[in-house]
Amino acid sequence: MNPGRCAACRYLRRRCAEDCILSPYFPYNDPQRFVSVHKIHGASNVTKLLQQLPTHLRAKAADSLYFEAQCRVEDPVYGCVGLIFLLQQQIHSAESELAKTQAEIAVLKSQAQHTQAQPFEAESDVNNLLQEQLDNIANVSFSNQASSGFIN
Repeated sequence: MNPGRCAACRYLRRRCAEDCILSPYFPYNDPQRFVSVHKIHGASNVTKLLQQLPTHLRAKAADSLYFEAQCRVEDPVYGCVGLIFLLQQQIHSAESELAKTQAEIAVLKSQAQHTQAQPFEAESDVNNLLQEQLDNIANVSFSNQASSGFIN
């Protein structure tokens, strides 16, 4: 039940040809989708991009353009990069918390094993193990920050 023009052609006030490259990705019943993409990327650029892509990738590209446009509208400075950076920080925080928890578990296991046999040696072994775990956390932290391109 297509009323004749896709959202893109309706917004641009032009005739929608049968082979309109924008109509499958910007349906008439969701005009805001095209408005967002057009505002950020421009209709001409979107058309050129979709024409250069193989048919099976065009839907994903249109979805990506829409997502990027929505992010840019919400955060004009950083757009989707700001969201990606926030998610990377959350991953880093979760990895650090996991490493700390694993170090605590290892320390507790080591203490339980060595408390009966050698109380003084167990304490130094636990400290060495804890220091190794903390060094691992620092290495993971630095490699994540360096690979993301954002170092605090």
